[in-house]
Amino acid sequence: MDDEILAVVETSAMRRWMGIIMLAGVGGLVIYVALATPPEPMWQAFLIVIGVLALWMAERMRRATEYRLELTQTQLRSSDGEIIALVGDIKKVDRGVFAFKPSNGFMLRTAAPGPRAWRPGLWWRMGRRIGVGGVTSAGQTKAMSEILSALLAEHDQVAE
Repeated sequence: MDDEILAVVETSAMRRWMGIIMLAGVGGLVIYVALATPPEPMWQAFLIVIGVLALWMAERMRRATEYRLELTQTQLRSSDGEIIALVGDIKKVDRGVFAFKPSNGFMLRTAAPGPRAWRPGLWWRMGRRIGVGGVTSAGQTKAMSEILSALLAEHDQVAE
C-alpha cells in the first residue's frame, strides 16, 4: 500500500521538445554569432562558452525529462528510482505566486538538507529546498502539491 503511486508529474512531448529546441537554438545562435562576426578574442571566447553551456543544458534537459516524478505515501521519487524527498521529512509545500519555484510548479522545504541535484525542466534541490516543475503540466503539479499538503496534514494529526 505504501508503494501505491498517488500522483505523477511528467512532461508532455510538446513542452519537452520546445524547451530543448529553444535551449539548443540559443546555443547554436550564440556560437554562430561568435564565429560569423568575431568580436575581440576575449568576447568571442565568452560567446562560445555561453553557446556550449546552452547546448549542454539542452542535453541535460533532454535526459532529465525522459523520466517522471511519482508520489507515494512515503516518498517523492523519480521514475529512475532516485528518491527526491521522504514525505515524513517534508515540512512545507509552497505554491504561492511569490514563491521561488519553477514554472508550473511548487517548492518543498525539508527538515534535513539533501545533496544538490538538478534535473532541468523537472526538479532541483539545494539544501532544504526542492523545486518541482519546469516544462511540466500545471495541472499535474498542482494535483501533486495538493496531495502532498493533505499527506502532511495527515502526518501532523497523527503526531499530535
